[in-house]
Amino acid sequence: MKKTLIFLFSTTTFLISCNRGNDTATSPKYQSLTEAVYASGNIYPENEYKLTANADGFLVRQTAFEGDLVTKNQLIFQLESVSQDARLEASGNILRQAEANYGENSPVLAELNTQLRNARTKLANDSVNFSRQKELYDRSATTKVEYERAELAFQTSKNDVTARQKALQRTKSQLYVDLQNSQSNFRVNAREGDNFRIKTFEAGKIYEIYKKQGELVRRGEQIALIGDANEIYAQLAIDESDFVKVKIGQEVLVKIDVYKDKIFKAKVSKLYPKLNKADQTFRVDAEFADEKPNAYYGMTVEANIIISQNERVLTIPKNYLVGNDSVWVEENGDKKKVRIAKGVENLDLVEVKGGLTEKSVLVREN
Repeated sequence: MKKTLIFLFSTTTFLISCNRGNDTATSPKYQSLTEAVYASGNIYPENEYKLTANADGFLVRQTAFEGDLVTKNQLIFQLESVSQDARLEASGNILRQAEANYGENSPVLAELNTQLRNARTKLANDSVNFSRQKELYDRSATTKVEYERAELAFQTSKNDVTARQKALQRTKSQLYVDLQNSQSNFRVNAREGDNFRIKTFEAGKIYEIYKKQGELVRRGEQIALIGDANEIYAQLAIDESDFVKVKIGQEVLVKIDVYKDKIFKAKVSKLYPKLNKADQTFRVDAEFADEKPNAYYGMTVEANIIISQNERVLTIPKNYLVGNDSVWVEENGDKKKVRIAKGVENLDLVEVKGGLTEKSVLVREN
């Protein structure tokens, strides 16, 4: 017998294939009975994220719109950044000057090197003069005053060369520090400038844009909603009383309003343990198994999560139940009340696990 999917607006439902009897007397029948949990929810794309602004500014440029496919790191929005552009330009000028001051053709270092060379030349001359004066003084061929004057000039030149060497090294070190600081400042301003250029994190489809060109955008405001255009899932809500029955990997039959009577197959992929106190439901995600619906964001769905499938169980019409677990049966022309052991049930049928057989005759209570 062909099984038919039935979506019932109740908390726990069961999928069956049978016809309900209309006689006042009937007998239990063996037939297939499938237990399922009803769920409702929506379709969402995988890897969903929202682009947010990292700076204040007016939206002056937009390169993509709703429904467009975008790539990773694609520039989507540009915010006005006059003051930031000025800071970036200023830091760039300072960096170029620092690079010139520390480079091979540095005018600052060239001047200090020239001064050092001149000092070394003077030291060489003063050294020769001192040596000559010392030789003359040792032979008593010159006065002590001349000898001491030559010695003082030599020591002064030595000290001047040492001082200029230290000044050159100190200037080099300072210029290197200035260059590093300028590079860091430029990188900071460049990164700050990136805050005015809003790019995608991952490839996907733009589902919604919250700001229009020309509008003021504040830091932290959301600008666009983006998600994977190829991978989607069903986000379902299940009543808390049914949540313990649901397990990862269970089959899910999904009905989507826009597809009318078409049924999509999915599997439970994730269970969320936190109860939504607003409607007393738990969240369950289901991934589509084979054919997938189009990736329209937020489409409403109804689903049956298959809990168990019983191909052949003894069933009775539910409207023959008396109370919760009894039925009236006819035996030898007399009616008597019999207690039964129930299994799964739906709006129409109840599984009988004990108390009746196929030959039992059920009657309604008068």
